[in-house]
Amino acid sequence: MSKRTGVILDVRMQRESKSFTDALYAVLTAAGLFEGPKFMLSGLSGMAFKFTVHEKLLPMSVTAYGQWGTEHRRAVDNLGIFLVDDGGRTRHDSFGAYQRIAIDCVKQSLDRGLACLYWIPEFGVIHGYDEDDRVFYVQDGWSGETQYVLYDNFGLNFTPFWDYMYVGERMMIPLQDTVLESLRLALEDWETPHKTLPVSSLGSGRLAYSFLIRALQQGGFDSYGAIYILESYMTSRIEISAYLREVQSVLPGLKEVSRLYDELVEGLRGPLAAAISEKNSGKLLMQVQLPSLCSALKKALELEERAMQQVTKISGQYPDRKRSTLPRWGAHTAR
Repeated sequence: MSKRTGVILDVRMQRESKSFTDALYAVLTAAGLFEGPKFMLSGLSGMAFKFTVHEKLLPMSVTAYGQWGTEHRRAVDNLGIFLVDDGGRTRHDSFGAYQRIAIDCVKQSLDRGLACLYWIPEFGVIHGYDEDDRVFYVQDGWSGETQYVLYDNFGLNFTPFWDYMYVGERMMIPLQDTVLESLRLALEDWETPHKTLPVSSLGSGRLAYSFLIRALQQGGFDSYGAIYILESYMTSRIEISAYLREVQSVLPGLKEVSRLYDELVEGLRGPLAAAISEKNSGKLLMQVQLPSLCSALKKALELEERAMQQVTKISGQYPDRKRSTLPRWGAHTAR
């Protein structure tokens, strides 16, 4: 039997949400491992609730929601899907060895008919390879065109990080359990001010609102980053609103959380649309509209605070073994 020289999978990634969510949705739906709209995957995984802002509104804020190994594994675990991930810093002496192993793992996954998630940056999808040319076929979700990554360049990019993931089989988890855990993941994100310590220039959860509002009021921020953060934030809150409307009958008290997020989204649509202007040269942030936008963001903060208070009440009605049981090997720091 001759050795396979390549494969191309029919996978279509489209950028609409966080890049990880978009890539994961493309991989899982192509493999028949997830059914339903993207907002359901974003909500059930807890990814929609992640909100991190750099004090200068740098665009990296959108993907700086924590240690990826921990954040992504917990997100995919809650979908009942097996995940293998690896990554690190390309400056490490061991990178070459890890790169060779990763290349083999990606090809094996593709041979099984499963595309892989890959940090381009941001996250994209590896949907094929050609052994003769020693290249991977990659989609970034922004266009329908395929990009090419040489095996020798796997993991190398303008950031200091490399990261890839592939999935396996799925086990079915009762919807009530999945929804409850998604809310608990959301609550942890909301109440954790810094997800990337010792770095304190990034604020998460409720602190992200403070960083965003303060930067918009004081100025001196990254304009492109501000627009990217605001649009990503708005997309995620629309996803949360749609997700909660879909599952609001699953848990007592969830209808009130859903109502609060609906109100949050409706209150932000107008001010955000007025603050971001489409020009021939691209999108611009309208300075004259920033006071109104900041007022709307303060209201959104208040509504989300009330929503999380309700989530706390809902969570308290059920046992939480994941957080109340200490593993026999003790607590450990996420990598």
